[in-house]
Amino acid sequence: MIPSFRLAAAAAGLPIVALASSAAAQTAPTTSQADILVVAERQTQGIDNAPNSTASVTGDTIATTVNALNVEQALKYLPSLVIRQRHIGDTQAPLATRTSGLGSSARSLIYADGALLSALIGNNNTIASPRWSLVSPQEIARIDVLYGPFSAAYPGNSIGAVVNITTRLPDRLEGTITAGTNVQQFDQYATHETLPAYQVGATIGDRFGPLALFASIDHVASNSQPLLYVTAMQPGASTAGVLTSGGFDDLNRTGAPIRVLGASGFEHQLQNHIKLKAAIDLAPQVRLTYVGGLFLNDTQAHADSYLTTAATGLPAYAGIFNIDGRAYTVAPSAFSGGVYDYQERHWSHALSATGSGTRFDWQVIGTLYDFANDVQRIPATALPTAQTGGAGTITRLDGTGWKTLDAKGAWRSDDAATNTLSFGAHYDQFTLNSNRYATTDWLHGSEGALNLQSQGKTRTAAVWAQDAVELLPTVTLTVGGRYEWWRAYDGVNVSLTPAIAGVQPTLDANRFSPKASLAWDIDQRWTLRGSFGEAYRFPTVGELYQVVTTQVGAAVPNPNLRPERALSEELALERHDDHGTARLSLFNEQVRDALISQTGILPVVPAQIGTFVQNVDRTLARGVEFAAQRTDVVPRIDLSGSVTYADAETRADAAFPAAIGHQLPSVPKWKATLVGTWRPTDQIALTAAGRYSSRNYATLDNSDVIGNTYQGFYQYMVVDLRAQFRINEHYVLGLGIDNVGDDRYFLFHPFPQRSFQADLTVKL
Repeated sequence: MIPSFRLAAAAAGLPIVALASSAAAQTAPTTSQADILVVAERQTQGIDNAPNSTASVTGDTIATTVNALNVEQALKYLPSLVIRQRHIGDTQAPLATRTSGLGSSARSLIYADGALLSALIGNNNTIASPRWSLVSPQEIARIDVLYGPFSAAYPGNSIGAVVNITTRLPDRLEGTITAGTNVQQFDQYATHETLPAYQVGATIGDRFGPLALFASIDHVASNSQPLLYVTAMQPGASTAGVLTSGGFDDLNRTGAPIRVLGASGFEHQLQNHIKLKAAIDLAPQVRLTYVGGLFLNDTQAHADSYLTTAATGLPAYAGIFNIDGRAYTVAPSAFSGGVYDYQERHWSHALSATGSGTRFDWQVIGTLYDFANDVQRIPATALPTAQTGGAGTITRLDGTGWKTLDAKGAWRSDDAATNTLSFGAHYDQFTLNSNRYATTDWLHGSEGALNLQSQGKTRTAAVWAQDAVELLPTVTLTVGGRYEWWRAYDGVNVSLTPAIAGVQPTLDANRFSPKASLAWDIDQRWTLRGSFGEAYRFPTVGELYQVVTTQVGAAVPNPNLRPERALSEELALERHDDHGTARLSLFNEQVRDALISQTGILPVVPAQIGTFVQNVDRTLARGVEFAAQRTDVVPRIDLSGSVTYADAETRADAAFPAAIGHQLPSVPKWKATLVGTWRPTDQIALTAAGRYSSRNYATLDNSDVIGNTYQGFYQYMVVDLRAQFRINEHYVLGLGIDNVGDDRYFLFHPFPQRSFQADLTVKL
């Protein structure tokens, strides 16, 4: 392991030297506002007593430096993190970390005030994406990120990172109204669009003796660029078909010639988020808190054809078309598959009790997330006829959701906390209830025959303990462990193509995960920490039981998956002083039985080739991360940034030997961020920020040799600008540009091009 660290450090050396004097892990001082939930979060962090490397950003810093209309945008400059937000309001925005890609949503944990936002019903970048929409940017107090599975307080889903979002609950009357707009200019192939998005949010809160109340409402209206392109393989010369013009010759991600026929998945979204928080002090050191949220989403998507028939001059969507002497066969689903109506009504509830004392702190929290109404309608007939109705499908996820319950405490041996013993118990249940029906009218019709069903549940119970002992005044040893009992049950699947029908087997597994960390305070400014953690990430209910049929194949359930086992190590050197922090981390992560979707022979009769989740024998990711933050590098100029090098590859894969030695999907070798803020006066802040990622891949064998095409994964360098003007204590104006250089890149989907933003916040 040490030689690999040396190689990674040598490879990363040049950018580290360039950033060492000025760049930063996005860490900022805690906001000065009195927020009782910030206090509660600090107490929770004290109970967890996590020995992980961390990065943080405050709500004030986010408002100053980030063009953020959604909360997930607030994380985009933090070290090693990538948020796949395809457009403002995107409900499919997974988090990638330094060792896990965008298709591994179950390898990270996101919490808001202790309530789980990670959708551990799957491990993908669709329905298993975090429920970011339950938090609005206006209510954020701070965000803390913990890297690696080194705390016993968190389950194996912490392999990548844990994100803790803390929101505000004031001690006095306060209120805000924020209005913002973001306008994207998109230009690719024959799509030339101006795409506006709007956000209006309001918060109000006050304290009445022992009772504090806070309410927020957030409305987002957005219009996306095309999320999909309709393509066809280029056939040989032919005179067959209707004479048609239009489209563009290109290459697909494997280098084969294709014709781009049109664009689809243009989303128009209307979203509303309503939240209520209430906290009451039952005693001087005991607080009861309730947080409830409602998320409403109304999305319609349409498609545009680049083709016109010679006879009519009208757009063409399905049939056999002769373009430049080649006959292309276009199925009705090619365009209509990117047309849909999606309605969501989701509820979130969290109830917690916390207490503190001179020697003992405790917390009990229960959470519930419910897909109360989740319906997607898709046509099965060809456009343009499908625009007015016709046959299609209705997919319902009603009843999907999760429940969690945690109880934990921390005991300190003395005022100096020379020995802190943390411990707790955990329970969760995740439910998948996905049913697809045929319908005679996809727009307004009722549900007909069931043609696809995925149902099942998982549950986990766990106990954990962690002890931090001060061996010497400058040396602290933290050891801990987590024991988990996991079960998957009630799995049921129905599918017509491929043919599947039946009750799936029940699975059980028990695992113990040890943790250890040794920290040495070299002096008041320098700390050296070595950490080890074993983590078991159990299969999600979606990986076990979800069936998905697509235009390019099928994904089927694999009800006999084994838990993936990660062995992670990190050696981190940190420096703290009055002007900021700097951290150099060497990391190594080996995962056995990694749960990854790959192509293989489907377990159906007759045998078919498809894509489904399998246990990959062994993967290895190792590298180096440098992150630092400096305030007043020169007077009134702050800099922060990070550089990450990751050598992540498949080391053993009996089912797919071609993957061995190749880069893991969507884990680039290089990632970097840099943020600079100049404050010419106390009222003005001018920020320039950049994000870079090297080339990455979609497939385990890296056969997608063309990156900058639809379904490819390409490199990018995006530069953003923001100016914030504090007009007075009541008015704050923000102006910004995202993707100033108009970098045009794909991460499977085409990503946003240059956009302009303006936002105004009014405070009581």
